[in-house]
Amino acid sequence: MNDRAPWASDPARSHGRLHAEESADRGPRDAFQRDRDRIIHSISFRRLRHKTQVFLAPDGDHFRVRLTHSLEVAQIGRTIARVLGLNEDLTEALCLAHDIGHPPFGHAGEDALRQAMGSAGGFDHNGHTLRTLMRIERPYPRWPGLNLTWETLEGLAKHNGPIAAPAWALAEADREAGLELTSHASLEAQVAALADDIAYDNHDIDDGLRAGLLTLEQIGEVPLVADGWRRVTARFPDVAADRLAGELIRSQIGAMVNDLIAESRTRIAAAGVASVEDVRAAGTPLIGFSPGMAAAERALKRFMYANLYHHPRQLAAAGAAHRVVAGLFAAYHSDPGLLPEEWRLRLPEAEPEVSRHIADFIAGMTDRYAVSRYRETAGPIDLPEGF
Repeated sequence: MNDRAPWASDPARSHGRLHAEESADRGPRDAFQRDRDRIIHSISFRRLRHKTQVFLAPDGDHFRVRLTHSLEVAQIGRTIARVLGLNEDLTEALCLAHDIGHPPFGHAGEDALRQAMGSAGGFDHNGHTLRTLMRIERPYPRWPGLNLTWETLEGLAKHNGPIAAPAWALAEADREAGLELTSHASLEAQVAALADDIAYDNHDIDDGLRAGLLTLEQIGEVPLVADGWRRVTARFPDVAADRLAGELIRSQIGAMVNDLIAESRTRIAAAGVASVEDVRAAGTPLIGFSPGMAAAERALKRFMYANLYHHPRQLAAAGAAHRVVAGLFAAYHSDPGLLPEEWRLRLPEAEPEVSRHIADFIAGMTDRYAVSRYRETAGPIDLPEGF
């Protein structure tokens, strides 16, 4: 592609991979395209289809899960990257992989693992994404991990910004790959981070409406949504309100994407960057919403926490999920012989590695597998309706 901006990441100038690879004729793909394909073909990516996005172990076929969310993020990210002249393939790889480190049951599972791992350094899904892609995945005969490019690893590590005090998993990845954690990442990584926000800000509304936990009247209290609703009803004055929810979501995504593109162009021009190195040295994010949209998006997030994420039904499900993950960790830590053979044979001899190994196993579980393993190892559990 010849119309990339000079500050776009260039696969021909990649910092390379941790492990040298023998040349193989596997199609005309550049380094970032290979990263994207390795992520899509990984076991961890496939498991996202049975991992929580908002609704825990959803029993409805139409709710989003981590896999569909990641695909939606990638679609938004590629659109933004194309308009801004960035590398679409690197952007897509980062969007697809950004949630691979999530344990079962989303943030409820992460909270349980973080508490269980308190004496072993804790747990965070972003660090575990790097750990999964660099160590746990093992599709190749000569090295652990997917052997992704430095740019993909760097983007996943700090797509939300520089990191001054990384937790143990991210610090371990940094020692191995030299990820320059205190600088900003590429523009492709910055796009991936905001594409994630745009996707879940809006699609969680869609799922909340579908589940009956939100109403159109409720979300109309949010200024950003109210503006979108006025645009939609003006375009379709003769259509029933319950037929316009999808159009509201699409309109809102479009408004946020357009704002992000305009603001990012202004920031890039003002910063005077001429290369990827200039982007990393800029000292400030160059991809972002305008001040007005940023404030509106924060208000939407506050509403979603108050009315959806902390809804009593959601909290009840999160409590059950916490008990499942905490119970699994306690059971395996008390008796590592309960681990499957392939994990038992690789069990380290001492702490904190033992706890981290057990957390690796649990974090890779899908929602339904975690419930099944809990019942086998810890005993029966009563789960809320719809779990």
